[in-house]
Amino acid sequence: MHIRQLIADHGAYFYLIVFVWTFLEGETIVLFAGFAAAQGLLRLEPLVLAACLGSFAGDQTYFWLGRHFGQAVLRRFPRFRNGVNTALGWIERYSAGFILTFRFIYGVRNFSSFALGLSAINWRRFLWLNLFAAALWAVSFVALGYFLGHAMRKALPEVARSVRLSMLAALVVVGLATWLLHWLQRRRQLRPPPGAEYLPDGD
Repeated sequence: MHIRQLIADHGAYFYLIVFVWTFLEGETIVLFAGFAAAQGLLRLEPLVLAACLGSFAGDQTYFWLGRHFGQAVLRRFPRFRNGVNTALGWIERYSAGFILTFRFIYGVRNFSSFALGLSAINWRRFLWLNLFAAALWAVSFVALGYFLGHAMRKALPEVARSVRLSMLAALVVVGLATWLLHWLQRRRQLRPPPGAEYLPDGD
């Protein structure tokens, strides 16, 4: 089936997919969806809303798990302890700034919201900062995908005439953009402040 007809017939489900994917974690789907919006296949407003709500709901869930079951989870899965300690170190140093930016740092999102649940931050303060950060993240990545889509249509107009080919190109562009983003983040690997130990290793 032609990709344009597929999204036209089942577009509402695509927004639901974006919501579920961003609930778990995923800038890749948001970049791809932004590219599809540039092709006229999706609407920007519900796309941004789905990405924002999915990201917000996911991090609220991880925060709640950390707040109510954090120590039990770490005893059950001790391999998570280093990631949580890293996030706690940055929370201690940057507080609200970290809440507003941790989504943009590859590999620490779920650890961060879980660690925030273990911290002393008030849940109301986290809720409002998290909502603002989710909106900022959704707008940023949808816009990036959207502008990539428009740039490709201008650079390769003959490709843009075929939706199948342009969406295939979108997968390549989004894949490369995501890989580059992850590679840059790995080069700036986060470490907790020297000598800081926030959670004991023992039971």
